[in-house]
Amino acid sequence: MRNKLTIAAMTAGLLLGAALPVASQSGADPIAAAVASEARPDRDRARDAGRKPAETLAFAGVRPGMSVIEIMPGGGYFTRLLSRSVGPQGRIHAFQPQEIATRFPNSRTTVEALPSEPGLGNVQTSVAPIDAVAAPAPVDLVFTALNYHDLHADIMGPADVAAVNRAVFAALKPGGAFVVIDHHAPAGVGASRASDLHRIDIETVKAEVLAAGFVLEAESDILRRPDDARTAGVYDPAIRGSTDQFLLRFRKPA
Repeated sequence: MRNKLTIAAMTAGLLLGAALPVASQSGADPIAAAVASEARPDRDRARDAGRKPAETLAFAGVRPGMSVIEIMPGGGYFTRLLSRSVGPQGRIHAFQPQEIATRFPNSRTTVEALPSEPGLGNVQTSVAPIDAVAAPAPVDLVFTALNYHDLHADIMGPADVAAVNRAVFAALKPGGAFVVIDHHAPAGVGASRASDLHRIDIETVKAEVLAAGFVLEAESDILRRPDDARTAGVYDPAIRGSTDQFLLRFRKPA
């Protein structure tokens, strides 16, 4: 079974209406339309086979009208998809940590340019210390892809991970979701390979996020790559773009 869902998770999803995307009034699937958009850069489309964006955003419960914080949006791959999926009534807050922006000034420029792209008028950006992640008002979803491990890496200080997760919890509406995608590390290594391999043990992520008050609602194996031995760095040309990844959905109690 591709998605591991508990009965409690399915019940919560049905009650909160966030487990699956809903169709727009026209009857079209907004996520499918976002993925198919001809406005997306070719470089984004080239990554779709490995990133499975439609399945990933469906798992996250993305739907029209949602407000979303995306932590560390990188080049904007998911920002563009989230923006088009939530539609003009939704809002995307692309949050770039000050720690990253200071070390890599071009990353700030890239993120701050996103709202000027055609069709991304519902995107706003902010730069602040990672433990101050927030939006002007509580949001429905906090989303981060392939970046959680960086909280433990030298590039971030490392960060006060407990404070970051508490800030995410505070930024969400009651019943809101926190979705984390990251690269699998070998079991049992915790966060010790975050700086060199850019990987983290899934159990470490679960324990840290749960400690902030979240409930683990669901996990999915749609991004699994069993042929990845989890011992090479994620930027190794032999494995880049094909790493074994996990996908977790946490819920802030209503």
